[in-house]
Amino acid sequence: MICKWCEQHGAFETLDKGYWELPDGSRAVEISDLPSIQCSDCGMCYQTDELVGDVEEQLMLIDTSKLPPSFSYKELMSQERLLKKNYFDINRYPL
Repeated sequence: MICKWCEQHGAFETLDKGYWELPDGSRAVEISDLPSIQCSDCGMCYQTDELVGDVEEQLMLIDTSKLPPSFSYKELMSQERLLKKNYFDINRYPL
């Protein structure tokens, strides 16, 4: 796999943790076991744009007041949604 940061071969899939600010700006949370890409060449660990979009969409569609300060990616994605999709994201759901 090619690293998006250094463009060298040697990147691989792994699990890492990440930090997100909730959509209302009230606080930040830690998400563990986040599917990520790690580069053995430059050492960068990052998430794909698609995964970042999925996390941000999920945070927009659930009751974030019920979230603890730290939880896993799987726990986040299993939260019940208040809406089926984010109707305000015209980039993901064009009219």
